Amino acid sequence: MFAYITATGSFLPGEPVENHAIGQFLGSIEGEELVRRQVLAVNGIRTRHYALDSNQNETFDVYELAALAAQACLDGNLPRRPISYLSAGTTHAPFSGPGISSILHSQLAGRNLVASSVEINSNSGICTASATAMVNAVRSIKAGSHDSALCIGTEQSTQALKSSAFRVIRDTEMMEQDLKRSKWFMSVFLRFMLSDGAGAWLLESNLPEDRACFRVNWTYARSYAHEAPLCMHYDNRTARLSQDVDILSKYLLACAEKFVVDALATHQERLEDYQVILPHLSSYYFLGRMERLIKGLCREKSAVPRWWTNLSTAGNTGAASIFVMLDHFARTQSPQIGERILLFIPESGQFNFVMISLTLVQGDSHKG
Repeated sequence: MFAYITATGSFLPGEPVENHAIGQFLGSIEGEELVRRQVLAVNGIRTRHYALDSNQNETFDVYELAALAAQACLDGNLPRRPISYLSAGTTHAPFSGPGISSILHSQLAGRNLVASSVEINSNSGICTASATAMVNAVRSIKAGSHDSALCIGTEQSTQALKSSAFRVIRDTEMMEQDLKRSKWFMSVFLRFMLSDGAGAWLLESNLPEDRACFRVNWTYARSYAHEAPLCMHYDNRTARLSQDVDILSKYLLACAEKFVVDALATHQERLEDYQVILPHLSSYYFLGRMERLIKGLCREKSAVPRWWTNLSTAGNTGAASIFVMLDHFARTQSPQIGERILLFIPESGQFNFVMISLTLVQGDSHKG
């Protein structure tokens, strides 16, 4: 049995914020100007969206972002059978309990999007939180437990990154010795990397006859925390998000290559079997390394799949990124029936990864 992504939707709050206007929303931190220029020079993000006004007041909370993405997904695309499984993931939930899907269920019911009792699955983490929610939903549908599931990824990183809430660490000695290895830098640079948004996918057990959709061929998820140290974390006690760039540089690509090789070998496939890769990139800084990895794993150099990302215009919305990306890809890139698409989601928290294999299909052209 297959699972099918029969509808996608996304919501990015407010107008696009260009690089020069970041401070109008996030405010400023003493001494960060050099970091701002350096980070924006390499991350490739031209615009992003903030759930803040110019006074740093919240315009949408993380649950409202998710509900609006779900509304965009389900608008005109109601499932043939009622949604009975709700699976969501995020990094920045204001409540650690109840789980995000519990609160979302109430929000969605209030919008008449989910009108009955459902099984819920809540996932926390960093970049793979919502992708893991998707993996769980796919397994539930393939097992025959549910016919229709709604999966949501949502992030509101600005609540921790705006200057009025940002907790400054000043390890002065390390800042003087090596700024990029200081705890101050490891927190401050994320202010110019992350933004807000949400995406939603509708999963169904049956292929609709009236429109194209993405068949989920398989999913694969693995953690390498047994061989890599903690790299990125969000501390609930201090509401501080930080990342160690030395650990990131040392472990990310090595673990990513091992993961991709294992995922493809497990499913007896090659990268050349795919036409498009949608990678969750935190920064264009990693683009060259990603391209070398892709080419290096392809034996047939004439069949290297192309890659696509909306990072430059949508920004890095963390766990929501892959949900927003697939929605934008489907709406703007006109994928062709039969195209095979590989979603790749790395997480540098303590190095875990998710891969999702898709094929664009339509009607009864494919029999499972």
